Amino acid sequence: MIGYAVGLGNVWRFPYLAFENGGGAFLIPYLTMLVLAGLPIFFLEVSLGQFCSQGPLGAFNGVPLVKGLGAAMVVVSVYVGIYYNVVISYTLYFLFSSFTSELPWARCNNQWNTQACVHSSSIYNSNPSEEYWNFKVLEKTNNIENLGKIRWELALILLLAWIIIYGCLIKGIKSSGKAVYFTATFPYVVLTILLARAFTLEGAMDGVFYFFNPKWDKLLTAKVWKDAATQIFYSLSASWGGLITLSSYNKFNNNCYRDSIIVVITNSFTSIFAGVTIFAVIGFMAHVLKTDIASVAADGKSSLIYINRERAILRDPSLNALTVDLMDMGCTKSSSMRLVLNHYPPVARPGLAFVVYPEALTQMPVSPLWSVLFFLMLFTLGLDTMFATLETIVTSLTDAFPRQLRHQKCIFTLAVCVFLLLIGLPLVTQGGFYYLHLLDSYVASYSLIVCAIVEMLSISYIYGLNRFCDDIKMMTGRRPNVYWRVTWSLVSPAVLTFILVYSIANYK
Repeated sequence: MIGYAVGLGNVWRFPYLAFENGGGAFLIPYLTMLVLAGLPIFFLEVSLGQFCSQGPLGAFNGVPLVKGLGAAMVVVSVYVGIYYNVVISYTLYFLFSSFTSELPWARCNNQWNTQACVHSSSIYNSNPSEEYWNFKVLEKTNNIENLGKIRWELALILLLAWIIIYGCLIKGIKSSGKAVYFTATFPYVVLTILLARAFTLEGAMDGVFYFFNPKWDKLLTAKVWKDAATQIFYSLSASWGGLITLSSYNKFNNNCYRDSIIVVITNSFTSIFAGVTIFAVIGFMAHVLKTDIASVAADGKSSLIYINRERAILRDPSLNALTVDLMDMGCTKSSSMRLVLNHYPPVARPGLAFVVYPEALTQMPVSPLWSVLFFLMLFTLGLDTMFATLETIVTSLTDAFPRQLRHQKCIFTLAVCVFLLLIGLPLVTQGGFYYLHLLDSYVASYSLIVCAIVEMLSISYIYGLNRFCDDIKMMTGRRPNVYWRVTWSLVSPAVLTFILVYSIANYK
């Protein structure tokens, strides 16, 4: 369960959110949301799955009015499975590219580089790792309406990723459980090695101090609290159905309370540990480049590069590099930013994982070794989550159609893998990253919050809170205390409803 809950979101999403939302001050809303929403929904789902011994489709049979909630969770898992494995294929692409004497994103003399590329760049230039990501890995088109061609290198790697996942799940949860012994522990080994190495480099402590340096004014903005809640659900993998599925394999009298506390604490520790490690390396990179840490951490956020007040270069994959004469257009710097971005809106990028950190690795001695370790770590983190996501889909449908599927589970698992592979092919086209971003932005945020609200309200007020507490006492011998009852029935739904309404009201 730790392997499922701890995933890519802990390493590439949490550190950047902390940087963007007040540094150390972000830990306050993060831990608050963990206590008010994350831990309660986690314990509720684990208890529900263990008591019912079924996947999401069968877990809500006791509440016929919301049987569709289980189906919604399976649908969310399908969508997540489609795009999450594409992200895993990115990690494999970088992993394979790291087996070389010099990392291919270390220099600007490659055929995919533009004239804007400058090694050891300032904020006014494009760095080679960003151009490698945009122009070599993705070969990204200029807008979402232009899918372009299939990136066959990525498509083959995506196929390989699905083969690996199927091989680990061919015998169901038993075979994946053996693989998880490695995939769940290896990331901690790599993070520890990277952190130990980073602390021997100059500037590392500056990065750590920057990561924890609180900007208290950020706490007054509602966006910070919304980001904290979204990150909690994303990193804990709550409301996907995976927690219900995995806990359905527990013994009936298993101490699910203890398991929930351990997994949630481990998850939060991993996020903070990863943030310290990544910002230690970024601090070293800032020292080498003689620039500030904020510029390094925010690298890749904008497609517009200012050369001076009069001219700018817009990195556009279809045009390679477009020079914009701002003064000829009668623009000030701020107005030109609005003008150009209206025509060429930038897409949010996984900057820390595939732009900033690869660039930082090029600055380290024996950089290919550290690159192999880092991307192998990301790969194993992603595998754990995909194991549970695919198992959720297969188990749920097998429970729904036992006569047809229970004795053909290997073949059915293969069919699901092939189906998700084919559906995921548009995401490895030249414009596929835009659609991946859409799936990540909406499937893994709003859907999870809605599912969580409905889940807690239906258990508390339709199935019956006292009845559910009796079920937990039957399993563990302990009746949930007032904290669990109040958060399930009142606090968590209220907090999540506020966040959902705020997000919709401020949607742009």
